[in-house]
Amino acid sequence: MAGSCFAEVLSDLVELTGAEQAALEKLEERQRTVRRGAVLQRENEKCGELYVLRKGLMMSYVLLDDGSRQILRFLFPGDMLGVSSMIYREAPETLAALSDCIVSPFDRSALSDLMTRHPRLSAMVLVYCQVERVSLTDRLAALGRTSAKARVAALLLDLRDRLRTTDKSVEDAFQLGLTQEEVGDATGLTAVHVNRMLRQLEEEGLIARDSGRVTLRDERALARAANYVNRFEGLDLSWLPRPA
Repeated sequence: MAGSCFAEVLSDLVELTGAEQAALEKLEERQRTVRRGAVLQRENEKCGELYVLRKGLMMSYVLLDDGSRQILRFLFPGDMLGVSSMIYREAPETLAALSDCIVSPFDRSALSDLMTRHPRLSAMVLVYCQVERVSLTDRLAALGRTSAKARVAALLLDLRDRLRTTDKSVEDAFQLGLTQEEVGDATGLTAVHVNRMLRQLEEEGLIARDSGRVTLRDERALARAANYVNRFEGLDLSWLPRPA
């Protein structure tokens, strides 16, 4: 598995130089297998590494005082993992594998060196983190102010759009790869309620489901119902520094 998955994500936003590409490839030189169900980083434990997800599906989550789980983000190939942990001695969230995964671990010092040598890549990490922050803000607003149907619809659109960042063949149909409990933990719903909302979206002709595969049959209507915005679009990167 050659090349840099993080570079592939950034290349959709800016044209990387050869030196920038090589620097990101160096960041992903080491590879580690993480089996389905395994925890890569645990909340409140010491952390010193960051990761790039190269293959598979992961999630970040926190456990609440009552023992329930709130999934924060689903993580796809090309995502940089543990970025929120780099300013803390202890991890603020848990990272766990939802499928068999391959990650590239690297020390914080490697990221520091990358930022020193390649200021534009440093700025792109900031851009990436801000996209994640705004996406989480959307999720927070949805949890507090939108219907159950809107939350599930928004999650389906977000999953499809995230898959597209590294798999250009993804169009209207994709493998969900999540249980209804996991969807519920991301949207603040019970698994029973998630099942009801998925059936309602089907009955309204907005989606179709077949053996775990979801097809978006009316994307515009689904986006309207969800008040969904793809936060990887509409970026203004004219302020970025010139490549070193």
